[in-house]
Amino acid sequence: MQEAETVPVTDDATETPTPGVSTLADYPESDGKPMAETPWHMQAMADAISSLKEFFRDRSDVYVGGNMMMYYVENDTRTSVSADVFVTFGVPKLPERGVWRTWVEGGKLADFVLEVTSHSTRRQDETRKKELYEKLGVREYWQFDPDGDYLDPRLKGRRLGPDGVYRPVVLEEREGAEGALCHASLLGLELRLEAARLRLFNPLRGGYLLTFEEKMEALAAAEAARDREALARRTAEDARDQEARARRTAEVAARAAEARIAELERRLAETGD
Repeated sequence: MQEAETVPVTDDATETPTPGVSTLADYPESDGKPMAETPWHMQAMADAISSLKEFFRDRSDVYVGGNMMMYYVENDTRTSVSADVFVTFGVPKLPERGVWRTWVEGGKLADFVLEVTSHSTRRQDETRKKELYEKLGVREYWQFDPDGDYLDPRLKGRRLGPDGVYRPVVLEEREGAEGALCHASLLGLELRLEAARLRLFNPLRGGYLLTFEEKMEALAAAEAARDREALARRTAEDARDQEARARRTAEVAARAAEARIAELERRLAETGD
């Protein structure tokens, strides 16, 4: 993946109020709506965000976010959109943002957007957001329906064509994917639909990105394995120590026996004389 040119972000703390111009404090960080419709929707969002943050951990020019108020009209604090999961290239990862303002980010909204959709958000995800993301140049727009409310299959993607119009992406079964429906993303990853679960696959390493919970489980398993190895090592060392002590004890006993035998032989010899 080529390094994108990074657009510097204005330090919000240094913004000086100007009459008729909105400052950072004027842009709400929340619209008061629930973050996700169900625990399954929230989990899908959290898994995608945590996995992508880890994947791009060493890239200072990539921002991964989600459920953030994104403003795209300067000085308009009421016109916004909130993407469930988004990735933007060519912007600094730091400092962290409370809201996203395209005119501060070099005119960019996002390169990749994933909406965890449902029947209740279907109309918005299929019309307003699709049209808005297309207009604002979001290169890939994905929808994942964890409950299968209306998408069949549950994963749907669009990619921006040269004419600025979205084209549907085709999911396909690939050898070694164990029946999962796959598509290569501009992220350098494959989006894979396994049964009812969305997974992110790294083709270079040949493995799935770990979610936060999976990473914690892997760390716990590795720590448990290290503990077992240390215990086995200590047990082996203790066994060797016991063996060495037993050997020393046996050697001392043997020398004592030899000494007693030698003493008895000496006495017998003296008696014989």
